Amino acid sequence: MSPDVDVDVLVVGAGVVGLATAAALGRAGRSVWVAERAGGVGRETSSRNSGVIHAGLYYPAGSLKARVCVRGRELLYERCAERRIAHRACGKIVVAASANEVPALEALAQRAAANGVTDLEWLSGERVSALEPCVRAHAGFLSPSTGIVDAHALVLSYAAEAENDGAQIALRTEVLSLALAGGRWHAEARGSDGEMSQVRAAAVVNAAGLAADGLAARAGIDVDAAGYRLHPCKGDYFAIAPGAPLSFERLVYPLHGPAGLGVHVSFDLAGRLRLGPDAEFVDAPRYDIDPAKTERFASAAAKYLPEMRAEWLTPDQAGVRPKLAGPGEPFRDFLLAEESARGLPGLVNLVGIESPGLTAAGALAEDVAALLSSL
Repeated sequence: MSPDVDVDVLVVGAGVVGLATAAALGRAGRSVWVAERAGGVGRETSSRNSGVIHAGLYYPAGSLKARVCVRGRELLYERCAERRIAHRACGKIVVAASANEVPALEALAQRAAANGVTDLEWLSGERVSALEPCVRAHAGFLSPSTGIVDAHALVLSYAAEAENDGAQIALRTEVLSLALAGGRWHAEARGSDGEMSQVRAAAVVNAAGLAADGLAARAGIDVDAAGYRLHPCKGDYFAIAPGAPLSFERLVYPLHGPAGLGVHVSFDLAGRLRLGPDAEFVDAPRYDIDPAKTERFASAAAKYLPEMRAEWLTPDQAGVRPKLAGPGEPFRDFLLAEESARGLPGLVNLVGIESPGLTAAGALAEDVAALLSSL
């Protein structure tokens, strides 16, 4: 790690959003230095999720989440095709398990249409079962533009693009301080060997994921007064045994819950089935999975998968969402803010980038690059 760095933009965080932003800035001719505290790229939120390409169903019309999900989905499919990133537009079915849930399902379909998702197909319960014989529902709708992607390959593609345009990615490097002086940002970064780097940049992009509120605080923002405080929300996944008599051509989701999208059926590009995630607010990120949750997961899935059995489930992986909305709080949008109004010009904060951040990464990167275009 170089002890002194002078660049146009310091990006903190080498998850999918940070790297997509570094790539977008590189395309625009900016010099970029990316600091990542982990030993590899995409090690936290970017890799610990369902790997789903979201269509844009769930977010209030006019919200940033809605806009960047729909735009990001378009960019993501284009990127996968152009760069041969493994993906599959498998589609997903969202189900109403009972007649009581149909009004909420209809409202969700209307919200999706308001967001520009125009390809939904309403399904009767019989049609749901015809498409997915393991599923029982009163009604549902098909979202054909939902898909899955190799999230690791996607992250690596952004890293390679950024590096090809001259960006430097410093792993095992933590930004300890951040201050604006003389019209430029000055940061101290510590490498794994304890060596300190002095980084000077005209702008800073805070894409630090679960640590984004802490970095904003180090830049001088009162994160509680600003509403930037994150509430880590853990989600566990259980693998469905390969020998279980269940098969799916599409993802299957129940109606979403208050803190997530509900315990749903997903699969990876190799066809390995998973169930999850749930949602549990935690004091700090952790990735253990309690095997005692098995019965709870099986019971949740049995509402639309009547053949589900707890003995088919084994703990798989956990992820932690960097949520802005705490327990019982209403919807909070993604936070993307250039902080000139706080007297911190050139600082761009990306805070609360949870789902659909993987899908939205390319669109968020476009927005950040536009904010910094006058650099």
